[in-house]
Amino acid sequence: MKLATCILNGEETVGIIQNSTFLYPVKQIDSALPNDLLEIIKLGDEAMNKLKEASIDIKNNINKYEGYPLESINIIAPIPRPTSCRDGYAFRQHVEAARRNRGVEMIPEFDQYPIFYFTNHNAVQGPGDIFCMPDHFEKLDFELEVAIVIGKKGRNILAEDADKYIAGYTIMNDMSARTLQMEEMLLNLGPAKGKDFSTVIGPYFVTPDELEPYKVNPKKNHVGVSHNLYMKCWVNNILVSQGNVNEMDWTFAEIIERCAYGVDILPGDVIGSGTVGTGCFLELNGTGLLNNANYKTQWLKEGDIVEMEIEGLGKLKNTIKRVNSDFSIFSKKIK
Repeated sequence: MKLATCILNGEETVGIIQNSTFLYPVKQIDSALPNDLLEIIKLGDEAMNKLKEASIDIKNNINKYEGYPLESINIIAPIPRPTSCRDGYAFRQHVEAARRNRGVEMIPEFDQYPIFYFTNHNAVQGPGDIFCMPDHFEKLDFELEVAIVIGKKGRNILAEDADKYIAGYTIMNDMSARTLQMEEMLLNLGPAKGKDFSTVIGPYFVTPDELEPYKVNPKKNHVGVSHNLYMKCWVNNILVSQGNVNEMDWTFAEIIERCAYGVDILPGDVIGSGTVGTGCFLELNGTGLLNNANYKTQWLKEGDIVEMEIEGLGKLKNTIKRVNSDFSIFSKKIK
């Protein structure tokens, strides 16, 4: 089942997506259901199963419900207000390439445990315009990722049991202002200011049953579900990145196990996979320069259109916009 959150008749509305062309508001299925996907998830399996049954009924009785063409409505992030937002580091190919491009060896700790960082859950957005401050345009980057949404509360969860805590999947674009990121990483306090202005998810929330046909075994010595889903990113209609979800070394189950150690994970927590190999300009530029000193580097600019597609999860489209401001935190640095 695919669900989406949109603005319909001036109100935030949750709906079932059918054939990637129409949205059917859940309120016409059950008026008691909240118009907030996070609140629906909190209601548990009974509410979600009701919607799954309705999704089948819509498919078989298309004229029974009123649908809205997707091109006529404003789709926003499926979970506009996540409980929290974490991002992992699951693709070895990306980590290896990034380190090779910097002239350092692959870090052995990558294979010992999955890591993650917290990003700004109040800066989550969906399809549409991404407004960036002037400093963000100093090496502005996309990052092609897949993400999960947690469906129930848990703590100290074993990886073997962790997939049961996943309510749904979505595309994630972990926007990155690389100059801000790199200057703060010198102080060894992780990515923060270079990441906190925008994390994009959407366009859909896809339940695990929808992805059953794509399930594959995880990589050797890993635990949990993996999926054979192609991943692609275009910038201004030019294909710049492609990979597959099954290239994740650390599974979401293993990432959840670490996230939930000693703390509660909660319904509505969003957890990203980290960047797929070739999934950002930082990596692509580094590889290009390594092979060709005259390689022309590329970063996102005002007006650029970024489109990400993951098989089964839809296509996430954003346009880069500039905030009309002269304010700069770079200018505040003590020389």
